[in-house]
Amino acid sequence: SRWYSHVVNVLAITAFFGWGLISGDWRLATNIAAAVLIITCPCALGLAVPAVLTAASGRLFCQGVLLKDGDAFERLAQIDSVVFDKTGTLTTGRPVLTNADDLPTEALALAAGLAEGSAHPLSRAIAHAARETGTRATCLTEIVEHPGLGTEAKRGGETIRLGRAEWVGASVQSDVTTSWLRVGDADPTALRFTDELRPEAEETVARLRAAGLPVTLLSGDGDAPVRALADRLGIETWIARATPTDKVAHLQGLRDAGRKPLMIGDGLNDAAALAAAHVSMSPASAVDASRSAADLILIGDRIDRAFDAWTLSRTARSRILENFGMAFAYNVVTVPIAYAGFVTPLVAAIAMSFSSIIVSLN
Repeated sequence: SRWYSHVVNVLAITAFFGWGLISGDWRLATNIAAAVLIITCPCALGLAVPAVLTAASGRLFCQGVLLKDGDAFERLAQIDSVVFDKTGTLTTGRPVLTNADDLPTEALALAAGLAEGSAHPLSRAIAHAARETGTRATCLTEIVEHPGLGTEAKRGGETIRLGRAEWVGASVQSDVTTSWLRVGDADPTALRFTDELRPEAEETVARLRAAGLPVTLLSGDGDAPVRALADRLGIETWIARATPTDKVAHLQGLRDAGRKPLMIGDGLNDAAALAAAHVSMSPASAVDASRSAADLILIGDRIDRAFDAWTLSRTARSRILENFGMAFAYNVVTVPIAYAGFVTPLVAAIAMSFSSIIVSLN
């Protein structure tokens, strides 16, 4: 494309002076030079990509996928691996606090006070459980959310933390998704959750693996729940207790190794990782930061659309290459004919329009 106009101009100029000097008929030379200029078709070359992306983005939208960037659609066709977040991506993202009735009222009230200002699914589950049991959230000050770790606040001179076991200081590991509450130096209290697997998750992972794409589960959750989900879905590679920094490092490591990973995530903890991936997707239910960082949005909130989008991107890439091939072949065939003086400007115009129509139809 960069050299296209220069080559065309040089050909037209040499045709004009060549035919003029050889034949002495400068009117004929002008007609041949004009035919060379007209018959070359930048239109087909210019339509090769945008025509495909326009058609593909419309089809994607009908399938429930919003394309934010045409370049990302081309990158999607190049992926060679897929990385999934767990909570809210492979699961529904609507966890339920299972031991709310067993918690001391003060503990649930403190947890609710920390959770109310957070968009994390576990925090929303705590706030919902508190409302369901009629527990009023404790008013806390200096509330700070630490992405990938938890939420911290003050009550008087006492520090209260709600989050990951190692961050809070809990030494007991759980075989289910668990958040820990610690008040000052007291022993941490476990808040246990259950979260349903998305109905389409198992089939989606199976289809990706069958297509030759290695799948990795990358989660900030504990070892036991992450391992259990990976085993259930047939995912061989999984990483638990991953902080936002760990997730970015994993994606960057893949790219440094020459891989082109697709990252699918929904949480605040995933935003930086989504930006670090070769291309990324996020469900419509994701937090604003993740939707902003993602290249494609799964509008219908179904992750199986990711596989459909990837399949369509590969088809679109084939169409783009076909269009480039046809545009190139057309010029290789027609320009020498025009240069040789066998084409009038009118026939050249018809041929040029025909090539654009062929590319558009393809």
